[in-house]
Amino acid sequence: MDYFEKASNKLKARWQNLIKRLRAYFKRLLFPLRYFPLKLVTYSAYYLVKFAFLMLFSLIKVIFEIVLFPFKSLKNVLKSFFIIGLLMYMIASLFVIADYLRTQYGYYGKFLCSFEAKERLRNSVVRIVGGYSEGTGFFISKNQIVTNFHVIADEPAPKVIFPDGSFVTVVSMVGDSMSDLAILYIEEEYPDLVFKLPDKINLREDEPVLATGYPMGTQLNGDATTLKGSFIDYRKSKYDKVGYIQTSISLAGGMSGGPLTDQCGELVGVNTMGLAGLSLFISAEDVKASIPYLYDWEVAKIAVDPSASPEESVRAFYTYLKARRMEDGFRLLSQEYLQKTDFEEWTNRFTDILDVTVVLAERYENTDDTAFVKFITKNWNDGEVDYHYYEGTWTMVVEEGVYKIQKGNIKEVEYPEWDWFY
Repeated sequence: MDYFEKASNKLKARWQNLIKRLRAYFKRLLFPLRYFPLKLVTYSAYYLVKFAFLMLFSLIKVIFEIVLFPFKSLKNVLKSFFIIGLLMYMIASLFVIADYLRTQYGYYGKFLCSFEAKERLRNSVVRIVGGYSEGTGFFISKNQIVTNFHVIADEPAPKVIFPDGSFVTVVSMVGDSMSDLAILYIEEEYPDLVFKLPDKINLREDEPVLATGYPMGTQLNGDATTLKGSFIDYRKSKYDKVGYIQTSISLAGGMSGGPLTDQCGELVGVNTMGLAGLSLFISAEDVKASIPYLYDWEVAKIAVDPSASPEESVRAFYTYLKARRMEDGFRLLSQEYLQKTDFEEWTNRFTDILDVTVVLAERYENTDDTAFVKFITKNWNDGEVDYHYYEGTWTMVVEEGVYKIQKGNIKEVEYPEWDWFY
């Protein structure tokens, strides 16, 4: 009989013996059945106590051996010093690793939730585009967007550009210049993009925070940028309506109005102002408290009168295009002009226009029915802004008590000189 056959027979014998013992054990445990509950309790208690006793005995034995080990020889003393040094190094390394993880990923309760937070932020913030100012915003309800007041100051019809490149026009606004907050209302609803406004925020010293926005506005194409920094302190002056969160993040122009979040993407503030290495953010709890006190008193409004004069009617026409009030603009076309177009064809000419700025609108020379106009359009194409410059005349006719466009001579100015803008 060779070695492998002996080993095989030995394993078979041990296996059969184990099966036999298990059968005997369960037979004693189960029968008679009336004693089974009592046996289950007593057997469990017995083996638990036995296991605990053996563990305690083994632990005492190990401790005893560890204490005696260095005293057995000089060699053991040196080994003990080496092992103790190695253990101290490992413990110190664990503290360093824990501190690094805390610095990079937030406090321990926020380790796991930080994954993919930046991607969620980039897909949730929007561009806010006005005539001369641009910034960032984010949804606080399915059709309400928060941004800074200075982003929409003097702009009656800002546009909201979504991460996919589509854009809509704001239909109404409320705000407050002192707190630098504004709420923009749109007709469409986007429940998946909403950030929850917290009742209370709780950031710890040096906790990582994320600021998201569009640096340089539409002058720089691409996705939103997320900057990482650390929380420094809360700031509140008796002269300010809102409190601020101080961080180490350096904000760039165009990021105003964007969200400040913790490492998990939970809202804690609103981007508002920044200097090199220092930025302040409006506390999210103060944003929530301020919303009922935001009004439209300081918000720019459209005020035009197309019945006043030919030049005022032209100004009204381009103001309506700026605000995407296409029905109002279409009503300023004369019957003669409408013979060569309809509403659908006419509106399709302006689908990419983000903004229209009238540089000049005045009476043309000594005419009574012609206006000279210079204007700039900001067009949104393939994720980038194109600027176009135009000038020319519109001949107007009075219909229904309003000056309406009859015919025009508008030409694009390719490279206007600096004095063209004045």
